[in-house]
Amino acid sequence: MSLPHVAVLDDEVDITQLLATYLQVQGFRVSQVHTGRALLDLMASDPPQLVLLDLGLPGEDGFVIARQLREHWRCGLVIVTGRGDAIDKVVGLEIGADDYVTKPFDLRELLARIKAVLRRLAPSPPAPAAAVPAAPEPVERSRLRFADWELDTAARRLLKVGGSEVVLTTGEFELLQVLVRHAGRVLSRDFLLESTRGREAAPFDRTVDVLIGRLRKKLGDSADEPQLIKSVRGAGYLFVPAVA
Repeated sequence: MSLPHVAVLDDEVDITQLLATYLQVQGFRVSQVHTGRALLDLMASDPPQLVLLDLGLPGEDGFVIARQLREHWRCGLVIVTGRGDAIDKVVGLEIGADDYVTKPFDLRELLARIKAVLRRLAPSPPAPAAAVPAAPEPVERSRLRFADWELDTAARRLLKVGGSEVVLTTGEFELLQVLVRHAGRVLSRDFLLESTRGREAAPFDRTVDVLIGRLRKKLGDSADEPQLIKSVRGAGYLFVPAVA
């Protein structure tokens, strides 16, 4: 079995070497790059499953690099940066980062976050073929249809019925799957956060609100008068469409 491939982009060689040494001991294959151009070349030739991206690159905008990754590649993205401002965190999540870690960081915590993102990226295992199980409830099937959309939970794809695929980040997919599987129920932010991030969740985490905004945009749902994902004041969010 090939080792999971992680790319580390940071202009500080000491940091990339530290992370490479630690992650290699933990069973990863690590590529060290120090510019956005070098990372994009790597993505084209030997794409990693996950990228650790520093925002503070001399002469480069880390957010622009993050957007390029999200537009052209399906991989995990963890921002690892010294920029701990709340606005930077929100922008990073809105662009599509799966996680945001500020320096200085604990190597063990970073490792746990990397593994969590990779777990969420892993495709669902196929159903065993030996026995014929009883027919599951519709919401448990791997292809879930609502409005003009189809969510393929096995392939982790969102498809417009009769149209093309809309690419979702790991966080967006996980949140949409939870909403769809609980259609018609008001779900609290805490429940959604726990369902998608588990022990990584932190008090006052705004991840859910950011992801809801991104999902509405990708689903063509109005932010002012949403018809698919409605906000319920003081309670959370409600996924409105019937699911088949």
